[in-house]
Amino acid sequence: MKKFIYITGLLPLLMACSSIELTQTGSKVMVSPTPAPTGCKFIAQVVGNQGNFFTGDWTSNKNLEEGAMNDMKNKAAELGANYVQLLTNKAGQTGSWSSYGGSMDQTNVTNLGNAYKCPESAVNW
Repeated sequence: MKKFIYITGLLPLLMACSSIELTQTGSKVMVSPTPAPTGCKFIAQVVGNQGNFFTGDWTSNKNLEEGAMNDMKNKAAELGANYVQLLTNKAGQTGSWSSYGGSMDQTNVTNLGNAYKCPESAVNW
């Protein structure tokens, strides 16, 4: 029974270490800092993020970056978008200080972008 409790307690922590998965429709969304091509229709702003003060310290910077991008693409795809103009990319840090010193660790990444529905011919893959 103890093993079950330990495994159940560790599972959320282990899941926090991986990046948010990219969905099949999310994989069809192009992200660029370049404004949307001519003929695209603005849909909405989208925010993608991964990490927080607790799980972020257990997640690699690579997985935080990748997960935040995947989250933004997935959300844009859910809205019917196929192009996102990336407006901001921010990494958050959480630190701890004591009389012995301190540390700052990247614990989350947040992306903000404008989602567009573009003609297939306008989005070069």
